[in-house]
Amino acid sequence: MSVERIILEMGAGNDLYGEDYTKAANRAVQDALRHSSLIFFRSLDISHEEMQVKVTIGVQNPDKVDAAAVEATLPRGQAQVTVVFGGQNVVDAENDTVSVIATAAVEAYVDIDLSLIHISEPTRLRRI
Repeated sequence: MSVERIILEMGAGNDLYGEDYTKAANRAVQDALRHSSLIFFRSLDISHEEMQVKVTIGVQNPDKVDAAAVEATLPRGQAQVTVVFGGQNVVDAENDTVSVIATAAVEAYVDIDLSLIHISEPTRLRRI
């Protein structure tokens, strides 16, 4: 058995009017989660609780993200949320507002017996 990264998904989220960094971060994480499907847990009889989830969020003001609130939105596994400098702020000088854009990387790891995984030979497509 060895701990293997089984998924890496990216997402982006924003808060256009409220300058709420946590809201933008949550939206980025949810965007990443919508791109993934981990059906092999059922196929290999592995509990979702065994999955370790590492989330990295990039925003211009990392200290304005409530990492615990983001972690609470994750539906499965044992989560660890880290917030770093990244993302983007878009300033609207005419209206004196800032739109916050967050990026998220969601990685999932599981301790798995690699002998359970069988990769089949690729099939060739033939013209009809």
